[in-house]
Amino acid sequence: MTVPNTAPEVAGLAPELAGAKKGQGETPIASASERFTSYDVEAFEVPGGREENWRFTPMRRLRGLHDGTARFDGTAAIEVSAAGSADAGATGVPRGVSVETVARDDARIGAGGVPADRVAAAAWSAFREATLVTFDGTPEPVTITVTGPGEGTTAVGHLQLRTTPNTSATVVVEYRGSGALADNVEVVLADGSRLTLVVTGEWADDAVHVGAQHMSIGRDAVLRGTSVSLGGDVVRISPTVKYRGPGGDAELAGLGFADAGQHLEQRLLVDHAVPNCTSNVIYKNALQSVKGLTAHTVWIGDVLIRAAAENTRTFEYNRNLVLTEHARADSVPNLEIETGEIAGAGHASATGRFDDEQLFYLQSRGIPEDVARRLVVRGFFGEILNRVTLPELRERLESAIEAELAVTGA
Repeated sequence: MTVPNTAPEVAGLAPELAGAKKGQGETPIASASERFTSYDVEAFEVPGGREENWRFTPMRRLRGLHDGTARFDGTAAIEVSAAGSADAGATGVPRGVSVETVARDDARIGAGGVPADRVAAAAWSAFREATLVTFDGTPEPVTITVTGPGEGTTAVGHLQLRTTPNTSATVVVEYRGSGALADNVEVVLADGSRLTLVVTGEWADDAVHVGAQHMSIGRDAVLRGTSVSLGGDVVRISPTVKYRGPGGDAELAGLGFADAGQHLEQRLLVDHAVPNCTSNVIYKNALQSVKGLTAHTVWIGDVLIRAAAENTRTFEYNRNLVLTEHARADSVPNLEIETGEIAGAGHASATGRFDDEQLFYLQSRGIPEDVARRLVVRGFFGEILNRVTLPELRERLESAIEAELAVTGA
């Protein structure tokens, strides 16, 4: 077994490696609590696309990330900056932020979680250096830009974001460029800290991105995460939230806009294993097919409330707006509860076509049809975009959505 000299013992993860056998990682399970995890890529059999974890994913378009044929012949550049910061040091990074390039044997790597599918395990096995960013209290938003390896090349990446106790930070992670990327992102929140995290996928049309996000929430820590996915050919992101102590609070919001053959997939697991924690999940997708190319969005939302997680409060919601014919939205919310002592839990999902009545109402007020359609989509996404508290970023994302609508003629 190839396991990095990282920190399964330090992070309390050794039991999840015990007993791993070749090819057992995609075996169907009856409960999210049985989900298999391992650092070892060979512990996962090569998925064929019929497995529950992969049945919505277009396997032939993954550029070999899933079956071991990817060459990993490129490099994904990771850049940390705080543009325009008055409090930045000579490197452009604000005070209160440290950026390190660390080897895979650094004891802090692995504190966020363990891979739960073959691509994440392959990325973990292949990375040589990780970018580790620690936030020790900074008032300035920090931008981390991840640039793909380039058209026709493939890369792996590893990024860890850490907070220190009782601090606050705002971070924007922007994915850009071309090529194929498999990566792991760890988010480790110390006790009493608060992180506002915005992740944007603004890939070029050829890009393939399969990413795993491992989020570990300390006692009384708060995570406010927003995800925006607009570009790429195939983008599949798998966030996992776990709590290390009572009082943890995680809120995940996201939007995706798929067109012209794009496949955008989000697979979430919120694992409540300790008492008195809160989670709230809301994702919205809009999709339209262009020139016969089917747009496809997938949202899988799993919430597990274990027997020990008393007084949990959780809700998850997914909405999908279908703008044209021949577009497909799959939505699967799952709520698994092992204790009756909870404060509240619920889930909902809705998929519907463009509302002609709304369009007629706006047109009857003298608004042209193309403008009216843009207003409806903007209103649909407004709840998510309003969570982006950085005005320039929010305006840029709004403009990008407008551009998508204009180009495709929706």
